[in-house]
Amino acid sequence: MRVNPTIRSWLTGPKSDPSVRARYLIEVEGKSPTDFGVQQAQKAMGQVGWAASLLGHQLPGGYWVIRARSAREIYRPKFISTNFSSIVLADLGMTRSDPRIRRTAQVMIGWLDRVLAEKVPEHCLGGNATRTLIRFGYLDHPTVQKSIRWLVRSQKSDGGWHCFPVRSGTLDCWEGLEALADIPEGLRDASTRRAIERGAEFYLKRELRKAGPGRYPPWVRIHYPNHYYYDLLVGLRVLTRLGYGADPRLGPALRWLGSKRRPEGTWALDAVHPDEVLPPKYTYPQPVFPMMLEPIGRPSRWATVEALSVLARVESAQRSN
Repeated sequence: MRVNPTIRSWLTGPKSDPSVRARYLIEVEGKSPTDFGVQQAQKAMGQVGWAASLLGHQLPGGYWVIRARSAREIYRPKFISTNFSSIVLADLGMTRSDPRIRRTAQVMIGWLDRVLAEKVPEHCLGGNATRTLIRFGYLDHPTVQKSIRWLVRSQKSDGGWHCFPVRSGTLDCWEGLEALADIPEGLRDASTRRAIERGAEFYLKRELRKAGPGRYPPWVRIHYPNHYYYDLLVGLRVLTRLGYGADPRLGPALRWLGSKRRPEGTWALDAVHPDEVLPPKYTYPQPVFPMMLEPIGRPSRWATVEALSVLARVESAQRSN
């Protein structure tokens, strides 16, 4: 994929975050994980940049903010507690090779065990924890395997998932599908592959954006950290990673992505948490503390590498068709 040299330098130069550099080289330029530039970027993760800053606030037991006395306390305060910090570190490419991640992973495994033991486990919690632990390198852990089976088993009849005990899925509940997408293709069993196919079709038949009678504003803005919020870039990331880049039903979402591109070729963040437009059921009973890696409304390296990665996968899929 051709990228403007100025944009490439901005994403891969010394002022860029190493997580962005690694993602760009692998996902946009197709470099191997053994490439020297990729390895240098990965070596720098956790030493400098966003991941290092986040890990600098980690408590000795692998927690953030408070040492949790119960499972629920790793979820609060939003959005700076252990749960949310772990999600972002996994997104940034941190793995169990770092002892700090191993400490946090043990906390998250205990948390996921408790989520799965609940009478009606929440998919946003379980899906996020599962995805995070897979990215950390714990795919083979019994708790993660148990959660994968639960995600497959609890898929709705329409192919979606939902965090509430209802019969139909929702585009908002994307965490289950992305957790399954993080399982390497060769390690997916037949039930997982079928769940992925059904989940992808759930999104594609809705063009990643059609739900309810009208347009839902939060879905058409770019934000990061995602945590448990959906937008069209989230949907494009998941579907193109699963190999659906050539599906024509991605067209409206891809046109939206093109419309968000700034004149110089970058993308910006439109929002961070908490979102301004929320239905009553999502009101927060406690104070929240948004986690911000980059400022809103200015060129964002993370949003740009995310968008370019999507476009590179689309280009590759269309070329292969």
